[in-house]
Amino acid sequence: MKRTPVLGALALGMSLALLGACSSGGDAESNDDSTGGGETTITWWHNSNTGDGKDYYDQVAKDFEAENPGVHVEVSAMQHEDMVTKLEAAFQSGDTPDIYMERGGGELKDHVAAGITKDISESAKETIDKIGGSVAGWQVDGKTYGLPFSVGVVGFWYNKALWAQAGITEPPATWDDFFADIDKLKAAGIEPISVGAGDKWPAAHYWYYTAVRECAESVLQESVKTLDFSDPCFVKAGDDLKKIIDSEPFNSGFLSTPAQTGATSASGLLATGKVATELQGHWEPGVMQGLTEDGKGLGENTGWFPFPTFTGGKGEPTAALGGGDAWAVSNDAPDAAVDFVNYLLSDKVQKGFAELDMGLPTNPTASQYVSDPALADLLKVRDAAPYVQLYFDTAFGASVGGAMNDEIALMFAGQASSQDIVDATQAAADAEK
Repeated sequence: MKRTPVLGALALGMSLALLGACSSGGDAESNDDSTGGGETTITWWHNSNTGDGKDYYDQVAKDFEAENPGVHVEVSAMQHEDMVTKLEAAFQSGDTPDIYMERGGGELKDHVAAGITKDISESAKETIDKIGGSVAGWQVDGKTYGLPFSVGVVGFWYNKALWAQAGITEPPATWDDFFADIDKLKAAGIEPISVGAGDKWPAAHYWYYTAVRECAESVLQESVKTLDFSDPCFVKAGDDLKKIIDSEPFNSGFLSTPAQTGATSASGLLATGKVATELQGHWEPGVMQGLTEDGKGLGENTGWFPFPTFTGGKGEPTAALGGGDAWAVSNDAPDAAVDFVNYLLSDKVQKGFAELDMGLPTNPTASQYVSDPALADLLKVRDAAPYVQLYFDTAFGASVGGAMNDEIALMFAGQASSQDIVDATQAAADAEK
């Protein structure tokens, strides 16, 4: 999963500060006759491609069809990285699915400028009013282009049993504490942390978070507006990341390890007890469930703690990195596609989403149904954070974010310095200006 600006306190009723089958394509009228007999087919791409999540979304589509005679929902469930790749190709070709996952920020601005994404400000007004401030991350010039269905934060997921086996009794609050825990895990013969550096963005999350810990909120806000990365805190973030990498905490072969694909992915290694910890988003319990034979992931051994602090950092110690996913509608999609995204944010559908721990719902009526204790704790963390920084690659857009991620991956491989990350990011930003 990959995932504009700094998000404000993400409570329900929260306000946001600044801010991964064929598609239908064509015009709405051709869609209306695509199955014959005046029926309408709408295409929907999502990344819940395993286990209960996939089954649930298949049923949601069937329920919508039953409630809307003459409408057929063509569902394509894909592994996240595959979906991101196919979406990029679809955006380029103009053959965009009617409903797709939109991450907001600079990416959304590009899509709106290119005429890809439909303005749903009026057609989804009732839903927008219900989900409140979280929708601000999917607005451009005051207009709404996506309905966020899950908004959460990134942190360290860990196997409680393996940590206990290493003699660790509580999660670390600082990186000095965590370095000591890493040594304890190694001494117990346990690989401390998995990272899907083969997909780049999981490695990039480390630099994003060190920047959140080192940079004041005002600096991050300004960097989103100006694409200026001259503040020394950005180099300091790279220095912190270098210390993490030098502690050698990662799984064997981490440079080529995928994020979430299969049992040998970073998420798969955590889910099957091969490593003790992974830095990942709020979607991790659902991903792990799909990667274990019993469908339970780590079950009762699932633990979570926030990204630790660094001594002397200027960032808010309880600020978080995160963001969310929204359902967006392509510009040429039929009206039924907007009806469907409204349905996806309904009380009923978001309740089922919460009960299956597929993410952190934005519909305020559904939060109470999140059953996983770790995810329920994340809701509290999300709502208590002074602000949530949107993933940098999303916040700064594809060109700047891509250059940033590439250089961070090179640091993980020992081929880039702290200054190199800033220089590559600034060069890409300057090319955008």
